[in-house]
Amino acid sequence: MNAAILMGSPRKEGNTNALLQPFIAELEAAGTQVDLFWLYDLKLEGCHACRGCQQDWSEPGCVIEDDMQAIFESVLRADQIVLATPIYSWYCTAPLKAALDRMVYGMNKFYGESVGPALWAGKHLALLVTCGYKPENGAGPFELGMQRYCKHSSLVYDGMLAERHLGYHTVFMDAEKEQHARDFARKLIKQYA
Repeated sequence: MNAAILMGSPRKEGNTNALLQPFIAELEAAGTQVDLFWLYDLKLEGCHACRGCQQDWSEPGCVIEDDMQAIFESVLRADQIVLATPIYSWYCTAPLKAALDRMVYGMNKFYGESVGPALWAGKHLALLVTCGYKPENGAGPFELGMQRYCKHSSLVYDGMLAERHLGYHTVFMDAEKEQHARDFARKLIKQYA
């Protein structure tokens, strides 16, 4: 199995990365090839809505020259796409949103003179998120948006692991959250056994 993980947190020592590490460890222990992209470290522009990507149905074809090209390549190789992000204002962080906008156009050839294919149809997508509210309230709007995104793009939605942080003066990561991350990874791996 190949996994492309798009990490939307700006903090390498933050809660989302603490949750992501046992998840990745479980994937790698099962032989998964993991491509991890720290989006805040990359140069990613937002979509320009130029529709240049719609000219060629054989590749994403985005005309913007930045680090998104490596993400496109990884996503096309991947069996499993994982979006890891803290929830800011009930949605993902800005660089992950930029990547999502670029992928929905570059990977889906629905917006040109005629309707073409989804280059990533059938790939699996999962969410790993952290938030300050109860997950159904904090992460629920993002999950709903991503369920619609998957349906539109012919992706298979594999669910969400959402863990709550109770405040700045509390410890986020504990054995229970680590177990949840490992169990979520095992659930995804099991699909490919």
